[in-house]
Amino acid sequence: MTPIAVSLGDPAGIGPEITGKSWDARATYGLSPFFAVGDPGALRAVWEGPFEIIDSPDQATEIFDRALPLFPVESSETAKPGFPTADSARCALDSLELAVGLARSGTALAVVTGPVSKARLYDIGFSHAGQTEFVAERCGVSRENAAMMLAGPSLKVVPITTHIPLRDVPEVVSIDLIVTKGRAAARGMTRNFGIENPRLAFAGLNPHAGEFGALGREEIDFLEPALELLRDEGIDAQGPFAADTMFHEAARKTYDVALCLYHDQALIPLKTLHFDEGVNLTLGLPIVRTSPDHGTAFEIAGKAKAHPGATIAAISLAAFCANQRMQREGSVAA
Repeated sequence: MTPIAVSLGDPAGIGPEITGKSWDARATYGLSPFFAVGDPGALRAVWEGPFEIIDSPDQATEIFDRALPLFPVESSETAKPGFPTADSARCALDSLELAVGLARSGTALAVVTGPVSKARLYDIGFSHAGQTEFVAERCGVSRENAAMMLAGPSLKVVPITTHIPLRDVPEVVSIDLIVTKGRAAARGMTRNFGIENPRLAFAGLNPHAGEFGALGREEIDFLEPALELLRDEGIDAQGPFAADTMFHEAARKTYDVALCLYHDQALIPLKTLHFDEGVNLTLGLPIVRTSPDHGTAFEIAGKAKAHPGATIAAISLAAFCANQRMQREGSVAA
């Protein structure tokens, strides 16, 4: 069985701890074989479990039952939990690039990316908005054609805009952007979840979805024309709906994925419902990439307080989506 690559993220954050704890819980959750990619010293500093160094992913499956396989990325200095540095950011970036490369080559079934500090990455010259955009570029996919999905047991959301100031959202939103993200969401639901005709629900930007233009025209000028174009392509695009009525239990049963106009409009309901089990899944890539939906949590790093639930969910979802793709298309990277 081809294993999953799990990059440890920033070695000063909670990534090493939650990866080790995920291996501890492998039998409880029936996790597919995976191997860590990152600094051995960072893992040893926060986790007492067994790990074994590997130099090829094909060694991981045999080792997995007795120890956590680790593909090493040596850091020039030992990371101190809770104290990120330029060196820890470089180690995080090297681990990410290696893990993505292994997934692209087919030697890893999928990649799960651990949490990183964007601020520290920017300090060392990182030019991408986040890991999603970096992975997309490495896979030869434009950022417009990739989409970030946040998935939990009862809700999946796609933010049409992500890490930009709220005041910039109305200027960035366009018919083309909405259509592009809608196509990515529809195809992603089919490829990764096996839903042949997914139901897409779009949230309005303004209160009450603009109240027929009384509270803003973005719904009239951008959303409605975009949704009509998606429907012309055979995509079940519903809305735009008032966002405050979209996320109660009965409403969630009427769609498969909700598309929201800005970051918090999507992530607040997802994290309210599934804080410890939310997963970031990148749609539109030739590989399967997931990530726990939380940050580095430097304030608790090294204190044995980090909860591995989202990482366990990310590993499980990566395996599920990869298997869905292989059943439908013959390979993960089809």
